[in-house]
Order: sequence, then C-alpha cells, then structure tokens
Amino acid sequence: MRAEFLPGNLVTLLETGAAYFPALRQAIDGAEREIYLETYIFEDDQTGRMICAALAEAARRGVTVRVLADGFGARDFALRLRPLLEESGVQVLIYRPEAARFKFKRHRLRRLHRKLAVVDGRVAFVGGINIIDDMHTPGHVPPRYDYAVQVEGPLLGPIHDSVRRLWDLVAWASFRRRFRGQTHTPAVTTWRGDMLAAFLVRDNLRHRRDIEEAYLEAIDGAQHEIVLANAYFLPGTRFRHALMEAARRGVTVIVLLQGRVEYLLLHYATQALYGALLSAGVRIFEYHKSFLHAKVAVVDGSWATVGSSNIDPFSLLLAREANVVVHNERFAGELRASLQAAMDQGARELKRDDWKRKPIVYRLASWVSYNLVRVMIGLAGYGGKH
Repeated sequence: MRAEFLPGNLVTLLETGAAYFPALRQAIDGAEREIYLETYIFEDDQTGRMICAALAEAARRGVTVRVLADGFGARDFALRLRPLLEESGVQVLIYRPEAARFKFKRHRLRRLHRKLAVVDGRVAFVGGINIIDDMHTPGHVPPRYDYAVQVEGPLLGPIHDSVRRLWDLVAWASFRRRFRGQTHTPAVTTWRGDMLAAFLVRDNLRHRRDIEEAYLEAIDGAQHEIVLANAYFLPGTRFRHALMEAARRGVTVIVLLQGRVEYLLLHYATQALYGALLSAGVRIFEYHKSFLHAKVAVVDGSWATVGSSNIDPFSLLLAREANVVVHNERFAGELRASLQAAMDQGARELKRDDWKRKPIVYRLASWVSYNLVRVMIGLAGYGGKH
C-alpha cells in the first residue's frame, strides 16, 4: 500500500532521550482529555518512573490515560510500574503477555515494537525511543543514539486512529471490554506547519510491507545520495540489491551501523553482508561512540523517515512498527546534518581493503552467523520471505 502524504504538518526532530523525554513530559503535563502511549520497553528506572508519575498525575486530574506495553520487551513493567499506574486510574494493557516464556510458538515472535504517544489529538510522538533511561542504563555508554519526532497537523488523524484501533483490538483479545470506552474526537485546530508527511505502520494484516516498500521506492528513485542509519541491519535480497544498484548507478550510498556488539549473533550476521555491499560501492560507517539505536534515513536531501522499524527480519516480517516519512528539504537537511555529526564524532568508515584484511576466521564466523540467522528465520516459518 502506497504512503498517503498529507500537507500542512509541523514535524520536529528529537535527538536522543535528552530532547524526547522533556517534550513528552510537557505534552503529558498539558493533557486535558486523553493520552495514548505505546512502547516496547517501559523500564523501572529514573526515566520510566518520571513518565509513570506524569501519566498517573494526568489520570488523577481526570484525563483518560491508556498505556499499551509489549509483554516481552516490558515484561518487568507489569510487576513494578503497572500497579502504580492502575492505582491512579490509568488503563493498562499488555500486548501478548509472556505467560509461557520458555515455550516456543511462532506468534510469540510478533511483538509490539512501536513507540507512539498521542495527547489530546493535538500532538503525537513517533520514533525509536523506548521509555528507558538512555543516560544511566547499565552496560551502555550514554546517551543511546536514537531519534523520535513530534508531530502536529493533519497527520495526527491517522496516528490517532492507529493507536485507538490497536488499543481496542488488544482490549477485545484480552477480554478487557471495560477498557473499550469513549474515545475523544481530536480538537479542530489551525495548524501552522508546511510539511508533507505520511504515517506508515507494519502489521501482520493489510500493512505487512508498507514501511519496506516506502524505503524501496525512495532508494529506487534516488539520484544523488542515500544515508541510512540502522541499529539492526540484516536486509533481505531485494533491499540489499536496491542499495547496491543505487551505488552502481552513481548514487552516494552511506550506511551507518552499530559498531559495538550488543547482540552477538546479529552483529556478526550483518557483517557477512559487508563484502558485497562494499564491492558495489556502498560506504559503511560503524558507530562506536555509544550504542546506536536509530532507525532513520535521508534520500536526496528531501525525503526522510524516522521510526521504530529496523531493516531486519524482526521488524520487516514480525513486529508491529510505525514510521513517519517526511517530504521536506528543511526537515531532511536537519536530520542529514545530525547524521553527519554522528559520523564525524563517533563513527569510523570501513573501507573495502580493511574488510579484505580481516582474518579469514573472522569472516567465516560472520558467514556462520548469517546462515544461523537464516535457519532461524526458516524455522519461524518465514523462509523465502526475506
């Protein structure tokens, strides 16, 4: 399904939790009628408790507050923070609770990976930032490098509809029909934006490939430059070939990837693709300054996307994801400048000769990892689809 672009939006780029959480907190504190919040992780840490307190206070002053958290990513949330929220009148649902954590079933791989918030139908937040302290997380070098956007304008309509529909679906599936209450109609507002933007989701029904297709359309139409930053990058054949073909026809293709090892198998599986990408002319930068969690791209200085979707099998085949795509030179230029600063300050470019000089054992380990991931995709029932 093609992206439906709506004019007249104001989309503000938020870099890392340092910009995102104050903006989210301000919106929650100013809520008058309704708050929806969806997250993959809702951690019991300084940031999680701060957002929890703000949501609880909003509920106490009469705002309808609805929180939907993933049953795997936020598996400790139900024990620690959920009771505090519900005591204050916040409605809480868990997406696919982890009742049998050690029993493998295909549907358990389908997670809620979206990070969305909508307040009073007047402002929304979309991106890759979980409710987690990115400055003091054990094992991480602060801040975790990620993005979100604040959205005002007509695009609020489809974002609001999406969070409302998913809430009602989970409430029905959970037999929590009392949570399927009144939904407030977004206020009629005179918007002050001039940006053309679209809201895209990935689900397991009608929108299985919307985000991937938007990427591919932009890559196939690129004339000058593609800059893509992704935390977990293991694209399928079609996506890889699109990037390589763009580089071969003279487009500058830059891919900024995770340099630190977070998930060992995926880290080395990604590196199995380096040789082919570098040979085609794709430039690869590895980010070492901190942990890279970004899921963004800029094409030709006018098309940009920010969201929750990685370019890997989990995001493109299994999880519920959400991205905003913006056609605007000012916004794309700001994101492009931010990515350049990240590369200048915290990344190293991997040259083709550097990769060739890697020990054969190292490259062999990468290919073994890649094929293990492919086997796991097949066992999950998605072989041949990525």
